Amino acid sequence: MRIVYLHQYFNTPAMAGSTRSYEMGRRLVSFGHEVHIVTSSRKEESGAVKTWFQTSEEGIRVHWLPLFYSNKMSNRERVKTFLKFAWKASIKAAALDGDLIFATSTPLTIALPAVYAARKKKVPMIFEVRDLWPELPIAVGALKNPVLITAARWLELFAYNNAEYIIALSPGMKEGIVKRGYPADKVMVIPNSCDLDMFDVTNESGKKLRQGYPWLKDRPLVLYAGTIGKINGVDYLARVAGVVWNLDPGICFLVIGSGKGEKQLIAEAEKQGILGKNLFIMPEAPKHEMPAWHAAADMAVSLFINLKEMWPNSANKFFDALAAGRPVAINYGGWQAEILKETGAGLVLDAKDIEKTAFMLAEKLRDEKWLRAAGKAARELAEKRFERNMLAEELERVLLKAGKNK
Repeated sequence: MRIVYLHQYFNTPAMAGSTRSYEMGRRLVSFGHEVHIVTSSRKEESGAVKTWFQTSEEGIRVHWLPLFYSNKMSNRERVKTFLKFAWKASIKAAALDGDLIFATSTPLTIALPAVYAARKKKVPMIFEVRDLWPELPIAVGALKNPVLITAARWLELFAYNNAEYIIALSPGMKEGIVKRGYPADKVMVIPNSCDLDMFDVTNESGKKLRQGYPWLKDRPLVLYAGTIGKINGVDYLARVAGVVWNLDPGICFLVIGSGKGEKQLIAEAEKQGILGKNLFIMPEAPKHEMPAWHAAADMAVSLFINLKEMWPNSANKFFDALAAGRPVAINYGGWQAEILKETGAGLVLDAKDIEKTAFMLAEKLRDEKWLRAAGKAARELAEKRFERNMLAEELERVLLKAGKNK
């Protein structure tokens, strides 16, 4: 089967960010399918190239449109970029040979080229929902204009109503889609996944990495690796670290990433007087460097601002921690919180009570027996429920089913 796979933010392991589309795409190739990814090359230097260019990534044929994008851009700049990509991608996707169109959001505007190409080629379109848009931007105030909200809600229904099947990344996302009137039996839940081979690194590699950082050495380490967006509220970690500094100054926190929330994070760390003492910040790094950092960490965290609309998320950092066999701590409720409570693979932190959270972390990070048990539970969870190969086969079944309905 020939699959035209639209994802505006496609990443390889040499890039920072989610590699879901890369990992799923290369597995679909290994299953015998021809996969074309339509995406954007988002670095500023890519502007020197004015038109589409193609690379081969593990057998995936990747079509890149040079189009600068940064999560530090204003909302208006982002929308302009979304629409420009939608226009250009419509033409590219429609020109490629394909038996079906598979589009993954965000942004929701990816539905425009997906539907256009599917209609022009008279093939099915499968739509993957990574976040419940427009609920999230409305909830955080990023989308306020009533006209734009109406347009976004129309676009959401347009995407759903033109999809043969919808793939949701969590049970909560499926629930939100069904509430919009889409048939429940045509929504498949395929969450983010655990790349077991990639994160199956020895503790020795973590120890070696530690020795290269004088501030780290043998200190207990809490790792946040991912976007420092406003919606992530990573400054929460600085407030926690401020209390932990007084409880146990040997414990340290590391944030690896970038985003609009960086300034707020730094300001809070400076206010707490802990920047460079027990809280450290490093620039975003390629995905292939993350396994060693997880091996060096005693615990990983996934964070969001205190907003119930974020509970259905399927953040990669949660699954990377499981794959690495590291306890994972989150500060939100929902399906991931229930999993952690059920399996003992980590902690559910209090989003409001910073002192309570700090005391809990300080206690657990010095409890070697708990760390070993939680780490073991995390890896077992990764192997039994979220292993990437298993979930890629589920995705293939959905695509094949859609192809038969052609």
